[in-house]
Amino acid sequence: MSGFDKKNKRKLKQLIPAEEGQTFPVDERIEKIKTGLYNTDDLKIRELTFNEKSLFVLFVDSVIDNKNLQTYVIQPINEKREGKLENVVSANSIIEATDIDEALSAMVDGHCLILIDGAKDMHLISMPKVDQNIKEPMNEKVIRGSHQGFNESITKNIHYIRERISNPRVTVKYANVGETTNTKYALVYVSELTNPDLLNRIENRISYIAADSIQSPGYFEEYLEDDSFSPFPQFLNTERPDRVAANLMEGRVALVMEGSPTVLIFPVTFFSFLQTTEDYNNRSFISSFFRIVRLFSFVIALCLPAFYIAVISFNYEIIPVEIIFSIKSSLEYVPFPPLIEAMIMQLTLELLREASIRLPNPIAQTIGVVGGLVIGTAVVEANLVSNTMVIVVAITAISSFVIPSNELSTSLRILGFPLMLMAALFGIYGIVIGLILIFIHISKLKSLGEYYFYPVAPLDVGRLKDTLIRVPIWMVKTRPKDLKARYKWRASSGSRGWKKDEKAD
Repeated sequence: MSGFDKKNKRKLKQLIPAEEGQTFPVDERIEKIKTGLYNTDDLKIRELTFNEKSLFVLFVDSVIDNKNLQTYVIQPINEKREGKLENVVSANSIIEATDIDEALSAMVDGHCLILIDGAKDMHLISMPKVDQNIKEPMNEKVIRGSHQGFNESITKNIHYIRERISNPRVTVKYANVGETTNTKYALVYVSELTNPDLLNRIENRISYIAADSIQSPGYFEEYLEDDSFSPFPQFLNTERPDRVAANLMEGRVALVMEGSPTVLIFPVTFFSFLQTTEDYNNRSFISSFFRIVRLFSFVIALCLPAFYIAVISFNYEIIPVEIIFSIKSSLEYVPFPPLIEAMIMQLTLELLREASIRLPNPIAQTIGVVGGLVIGTAVVEANLVSNTMVIVVAITAISSFVIPSNELSTSLRILGFPLMLMAALFGIYGIVIGLILIFIHISKLKSLGEYYFYPVAPLDVGRLKDTLIRVPIWMVKTRPKDLKARYKWRASSGSRGWKKDEKAD
């Protein structure tokens, strides 16, 4: 795994010896397997009897096809109970291994491990889980990249994560919450990378949950977040395994819940909600351009209606003369002040948006056409709203759709209403005061104790190269400082060493 230094690899070798020809007692081997997999909860052990000796089948439940394992391995051993293992087990090939490290790598790749008491060799049988039912999340589609999404099975979702990070250090901790519902969930993280203090903080907060029912990850979000009354989301929701894997490799923790395709990632920063997995599938200058577009869209969605109200009500002198006459003619017969105009259009837009979500897709498309064309044209012709206001609200709506996170997009629309009120009362000064209050709040806000507005507050200039823009991946050599990951390096200084080699030739 990239980012783990040689010292850590030596430490792991000392922890899990692999001397050729050495015979370990079976219980000692099992303990070494457990230690090598960091006591992950999805490691399962079945004890059987074969040739009058104890036989143990060890496997990682989330990556093994349990049906095939039962049919072709466990059931034949239980029925025959003696003979040569190769003749009893129905498998294409049985790999013999004496190296514990080799066994660990094979197990997270979908092999089951068979240990026989007193035998020197270990046996690996490939039983990988294959899932053909792959669906892309409807709300996180990409043009270039993976089209795999989570489903409502916790075991399958962990399988998708392990597919992305095929390493023994991926650790799964199962638990239950909810006194009545007894809801099953799992914390997933990369051992030897994730900060132990962060894990303790998460587990401590979860231990204080005293509720009879936890139905969805949204319940966890409200119980664990630092500020329940902040309009900004403090945990990242996603249905994409590749996004979860990328965040785990930075030192974050994922919460997977039974019965929900949504996975919570924490802690996160404000800029996490403006990034997509597609940013890392395109070249750096293309990704940087779209990140700047999203940031610009954030400002437009938040400020444009308020700015229009301020300009029309107080600061019309900043409008070019050529545009003043056009705006004045559109406002001439409108009986409402700009604030009421904006409120009418924004509320109408929210009604149409909510209606389109609740209705079946064919009817929702009809609602969109009716709302966008018929109602928009009718209110302008009835002189209830000006043409300019319709344009402003339309641009604001489109800008909010550009934001990748639905939660952040919703927060922007909510914050737009008080900002419009401030603009109607104090003009441009009201907008400035409102934005200052918002930025003060974001700067003070924390996600699981970590600064929400990092790397802007506190300022980390080095991290800005993968925040506001995205430089080439080989230049991002360290993990975010705010996560205090145990191993900060994610790439070595020689990742582009081929340039020196070619010059030497």
